[in-house]
Amino acid sequence: MKIWAMFHLLLAFLLLSIRSETTNANSEGDALYALRRAMKDPNGVLESWDPTLVDPCTWFHVTCDGDNRVTRLDLGNAKLSGSLVPELGKLERLQYLELYMNNLVGSIPEELGGLKSLVSLDLYHNNLTGSIPASLSKLSNLKFLRLNSNNLTGRIPRELAKLGNLKILDVSHNDLCGTFPTSGSFSKLSEESFKNNPRLEGPELMGFVRYDVGGSC
Repeated sequence: MKIWAMFHLLLAFLLLSIRSETTNANSEGDALYALRRAMKDPNGVLESWDPTLVDPCTWFHVTCDGDNRVTRLDLGNAKLSGSLVPELGKLERLQYLELYMNNLVGSIPEELGGLKSLVSLDLYHNNLTGSIPASLSKLSNLKFLRLNSNNLTGRIPRELAKLGNLKILDVSHNDLCGTFPTSGSFSKLSEESFKNNPRLEGPELMGFVRYDVGGSC
């Protein structure tokens, strides 16, 4: 009887594990397919993204880990046009989001702040507008944040200075305004990271210029 009980317990555990993996795969597949629907794809780069397949790990330009969870999305210079979708924030194990050198428009979804495993966010050389979401400060593993050569406006969120692992930040060639933080991880950055933002007034001067005061911001 004990052997049968252990067998049934093991079987139940295996079924639960399979169901959990399938649920995660379906959820991540849905998130990626939402991105596909928001894109114009003249070269058919996303043609393999078939929503009838349970596992998105078989799709081109998608990399997964041993648990079939999405870890990389490599769509740089793919001639895609369209907008980012909030569903991307559901990819909890995503480490690399590479969508540089396309023709992306619209804003950066604040839901990207939910990508707790993200190491690299590369959205440079697009036509993104709106502000940089303060929610990106939740990305504690982030090392590379490249948003240069877009049409981003508003202030650089001071909260980003809390990103302790940040090695490279590039927000140059936008239309950002106000001052930029000089504390935390920003203390190691050069002014090259911020160049060619005509309305950006320079570094925050602690004790002299309040961060929330800016002439044209």
